[in-house]
Amino acid sequence: MKKLFLTLLVAVGLLSTQSYAQVNVNVNIGSQPLWAPVGYDYVEYYYLPAIESYYYVPKRQFIYMDGGRWNFSYSLPSRYSGYDLDRGYKVVINVNNAYRNFDRDRIRYAKYKKVRGQKIIRYSNDPRYYVVKGHPHGMPPGQAKKAYFPKNGGNNKAKEHGGQKSNIKGKH
Repeated sequence: MKKLFLTLLVAVGLLSTQSYAQVNVNVNIGSQPLWAPVGYDYVEYYYLPAIESYYYVPKRQFIYMDGGRWNFSYSLPSRYSGYDLDRGYKVVINVNNAYRNFDRDRIRYAKYKKVRGQKIIRYSNDPRYYVVKGHPHGMPPGQAKKAYFPKNGGNNKAKEHGGQKSNIKGKH
């Protein structure tokens, strides 16, 4: 009996030292542009099928083909001046150097070239997006966290007043 117990103890010890859980949570909500679709905590690239271009979120750069070469720019070229980022469909792609899969993406997402109607961050009432610079309900991340994710179980006046705390004294 002692031998069985000792063997079991050694086996459990070995298993516990070799097994571990690695949790890696990526969040870049505050870096996403206002024209981005809602529903994503982390985005590496957006593919824009209507103009066959990409947007790289970490560097806030558009990536588009020009003269057979990929260009990286903080704005789209003048040939896309009529393109509406708010209305155009965006595909989330979370792979390194997404533009290197352009030939595949171009075919796979061609059906979305004329699709409209994605809800975007600019018009979202989801408090997660209030930290995005330029959001209509925008506020600094720390303030947003305190106002919309309280520790007291959700009894927070800011949430009831559309994100604005009242400074008016007296009856409410």
